[in-house]
Amino acid sequence: MSNFLHDYRFGSPWWLLLLLLLPVLSWMRGHWGRAPAIVFPTAFLLRGVARPAKARAGALAFSLVLLSLAAAIFAMARPQRVLSFDETKTEGIAICLTVDVSLSMLTEDFVIGGVRSNRLTAAKRVMQNFIRGRASDRIGIVAFAGAPYLPCPMTLDHEWLERNIERVQTGITGDGTAIGSGIAAAARRLDLEKGAKSKVLVLLTDGANNSGRLSPQDAAKLAATLGIRVYTIAIGTPGEHLIPLPGGRIHNSGRQEFDEPTLTEVARIGNGAFYKAQDLDALERIFKTIDQLEKTEVQKRTRIETEERYQPFVIAAVGLLALALLLSQTLFRTAPMAATA
Repeated sequence: MSNFLHDYRFGSPWWLLLLLLLPVLSWMRGHWGRAPAIVFPTAFLLRGVARPAKARAGALAFSLVLLSLAAAIFAMARPQRVLSFDETKTEGIAICLTVDVSLSMLTEDFVIGGVRSNRLTAAKRVMQNFIRGRASDRIGIVAFAGAPYLPCPMTLDHEWLERNIERVQTGITGDGTAIGSGIAAAARRLDLEKGAKSKVLVLLTDGANNSGRLSPQDAAKLAATLGIRVYTIAIGTPGEHLIPLPGGRIHNSGRQEFDEPTLTEVARIGNGAFYKAQDLDALERIFKTIDQLEKTEVQKRTRIETEERYQPFVIAAVGLLALALLLSQTLFRTAPMAATA
């Protein structure tokens, strides 16, 4: 019953008040005397010649008329079926994850599930979780070492993006850390996203800029000119590390220091923020913070449409009235009353 009331309503419900007149009409018919007829004094002689008239014939015809009126009243009240739709409007954000893939990203100073892991593996794991939480945003990945490359273009197909995140790997463009070139490549990709509400660049690196022709500060100014906000993350622990390379070789990174002043300046120019992530928990917190800062606007509203359903009641009203008239002129036709002697 509750579902019926939820799915149907009347467009002009005040017409339903006329239903109160139907019991009154029924009462009046029973108390205002007999239907008029001509009395013939000798009509009693015809008693028994024909079949007795049915006592309830007139009542049945009148009931059909009342039902016809009730159906007509329901039709005038305009019964409607309610069709509701939830509309969701989103204004998505374009996000480019810009990841350092120099050899130093293979340094195993992170722990995932109790197992030592390298910085790149930790970064990809946290990026995957971040991508899953941004369903309405176009996201792409730019990787860079001595030069930038595009492993994953901007897309809304986040399942494809997660499956192809393994394209982010070292050894593609030679060694080195061209932070400025990485920022510029990501900015160019974001500039193509004309319909985005806002544009965000997340830079993740474990070193200082030592390659490329463009400085990180100049690249950040370019991004800011294009309306792109820049967040920078220094990943890893400082100091000297032994880096395991493919084939079982070991590489000594030498004394590694982060260029925090440059990353801080880049974030300032890009109207963003600088973060440090020396373990997996810190990296996850940073991405959650960025996720909260860059919220996608979602507007929900319910649109209600109605479908008129008065037609069956009109058909019923006409049909019942026609049936009442037909019966009153055929089976229920009134014969003259016989006068008693």
